[in-house]
Amino acid sequence: MVGWAIAVHGGAGVDPNLPPQRQEEAKQLLTRVLNLGISALRSNASAIDVVELVVRELETDPLFNSGRGSALTEKGTVEMEASIMDGTKRRCGAVSGLTTVKNPISLARLVMDKSPHSYLAFAGAEDFARKQGVELVENDYFITPENVGMLKLAKEANTILFDYRVPISGYDTCGAEVESPIVMNGLPISVYAPETVGCVVVDREGRCAAATSTGGLMNKMTGRIGDSPLIGAGTYACEVCGVSCTGEGEAIIRGTLAREVAAVMEYKGLGLQEAVDFVINDRLDEGFAGLIAVSNSGEVAYGFNCNGMFRGCASEDGFMEVGIWE
Repeated sequence: MVGWAIAVHGGAGVDPNLPPQRQEEAKQLLTRVLNLGISALRSNASAIDVVELVVRELETDPLFNSGRGSALTEKGTVEMEASIMDGTKRRCGAVSGLTTVKNPISLARLVMDKSPHSYLAFAGAEDFARKQGVELVENDYFITPENVGMLKLAKEANTILFDYRVPISGYDTCGAEVESPIVMNGLPISVYAPETVGCVVVDREGRCAAATSTGGLMNKMTGRIGDSPLIGAGTYACEVCGVSCTGEGEAIIRGTLAREVAAVMEYKGLGLQEAVDFVINDRLDEGFAGLIAVSNSGEVAYGFNCNGMFRGCASEDGFMEVGIWE
C-alpha cells in the first residue's frame, strides 16, 4: 500500500498579461477538479477511473481547451482528441478528429476497454461512439463566442493562435507584437499558451494512470493531430509512473516526452522530479512544454520551460498546491 497522489494541468505557456480575473477562474476550476479527484481517491477509486473522472469534468467546463470550449479549426469547426493509459498492464486508448462526442476522454476509455484497438480517429471514431451509445451533441455545443472572436483574429494575422484566453481588447499587448515569436517547424507563432488538459494519478495500490484531452490549436489545419492522443508523446503510464504533457505538440512528439520520463526512471534510476527536470531541460530542443507526473511510490511532480503552467497537485500526506507561475 502506498499513499495516493494526483496532479492536473490546464496548459503550459501562460501569457503574463492574462487578466487576474481569468487567472483566478482557472485556479478555482483546478481546485474544484483536484478536490473531485481527491474525494474519489479517498473512496478507494482506481487510478484509471479517477483520471477519466477529472478530465471529463475539465472537458465539460469551457474555460480550458478541451471538450466544450475547444479551439477552432481554420474552417471554424471543432476537432477534438484525447488519450488515456492504465499503467498496470500498459493498456491504452486514444481518439482524434471528434466533432460530436461530448466527452472525448470517455470514448478513449471505451477504445481501450471495448475495442481490439488502441487508437480510432475521425469517422471511424465517431461510428464507434454511436455504437457504444455515448452522449453525442452538435458541433455548435463546443463553440464559444470567445473562440469565434479569437479565430477571427488568427485569420487576420494569418497565423495559428495558442492563447485565446486573452480578451480581444488589449490583445495588441500579447499577440503579434511580442518579441522573439516562437517558431514551430520553421513557421513563426505569435502567441504561445496552449490549454490542453490532463490528469495523472497513483492510487493506494500503487497503480498509475494518465489522461490528456484537447481541442488543439486555434486556426489549425483540419486533420491536424497533436501530441495529446499519441501514447508516449502526450500521455504515458506504466508500472513506474504516469505522465501527461502540454505545450508545443510538435516538440512533444519529437521528444516522445511522456515516455521519456518513464525511460530515464527505468534506465538511469532517476527519481520522479529528477526525471521530469531532465526531460524538460534536455529533451525539448527548442520547444516549449510542461508536464505533470506521479510515481508508483506516491510522489507527484511537475515541470515546464515556459512562462507558466496551470496546474494543481495533491498527495495523501496532506500536500496540496494550485498554481500558474514558477
